[in-house]
Amino acid sequence: MRGDFTHPLLELVRGLHRRVRATVLEGFDRQGTALAEVAEDGAGDTLYGVDKLGERSLIETLRTEADAVGGIVLLAEGLPEEGVALPEGRAPSACRYRMIVDPIDGTRGLMYQKRSAWVLTGVAPNLGDETRLSDVELAVQTEIPTAKQRMVDELWALRGSGARAERVDLTSGARSPLPLSPSRATGIEHGFASISRFFPGGRDVLAAIDDALVFAVAGTPGAGKAHCFEDQYASSGGQLYELAVGHDRFIADLRPLLAPVLADRGLPGGLCCHPYDVCTALIAEEAGVVVRDPRGGPLDVPLDLVTDVAWVGYANAELARRLEPVLLEVLERHGLLGGDA
Repeated sequence: MRGDFTHPLLELVRGLHRRVRATVLEGFDRQGTALAEVAEDGAGDTLYGVDKLGERSLIETLRTEADAVGGIVLLAEGLPEEGVALPEGRAPSACRYRMIVDPIDGTRGLMYQKRSAWVLTGVAPNLGDETRLSDVELAVQTEIPTAKQRMVDELWALRGSGARAERVDLTSGARSPLPLSPSRATGIEHGFASISRFFPGGRDVLAAIDDALVFAVAGTPGAGKAHCFEDQYASSGGQLYELAVGHDRFIADLRPLLAPVLADRGLPGGLCCHPYDVCTALIAEEAGVVVRDPRGGPLDVPLDLVTDVAWVGYANAELARRLEPVLLEVLERHGLLGGDA
């Protein structure tokens, strides 16, 4: 923990996240599996009943708080692409901040009570349409647990000041510091290393890239042995969390790179990660994780609702130095480094 850890929106956003979590948990108590029904099938992604609960709680809270902090342009899944200026009536250009939110990242796992989801928020100075992920100065990430789970994690970071986290007992309200300690391993052997392939379409290509990368880095395993393991956690925020707390060593989400492959097969473009899914990458980075563009540059995309995002996370700098050249070579071999990610 380093530097000044204050920001005008920090406690507002943390409180907002807790209200979203409480609303969603209460919704599951009342409605159960009804929250898994499709509520809205938009161009960007499908929204389920549980998503709409999170969206309503978000708007209701910020509507009353935005004026006190100088105005907020809110971008969130389910809202208009240009965002919503709050308080109502204020011009977007007169708002001090641009806030991008995913009210529930990991909906599919949560709505079937398989795994936690996350509330994600990134806050940047309002630079209009020129605002980018690299402008995010505050990131907050809050766990929404399954119904049987009573311990949850809350994480936040300020650019240049480090990252912090707490573990919260939802029954007693007790809070304790949670160390953010990415793995220091310099290899992937006996650890979790994954390439995301959540949905149908091009999964054979992603699996081939995965195998090629692992075999190039760790060699061919012996009979009955496994070099490493994978975890298909369908939540980009959840994946970044797994890197930040030391559970995973390497994660790559390459789905946008498959666009030409899918087109050649006569398939439409697949569902990809968007900026709101990675708006808390700052937390992982401030904890020591190396988050990159698959082509080797920094991860920096427009702070909007529509850009398809490909990203790679390495638990530490040494792993990045070792794995990134291999990944680039494998992607080049598969013809996936052309065009924009």
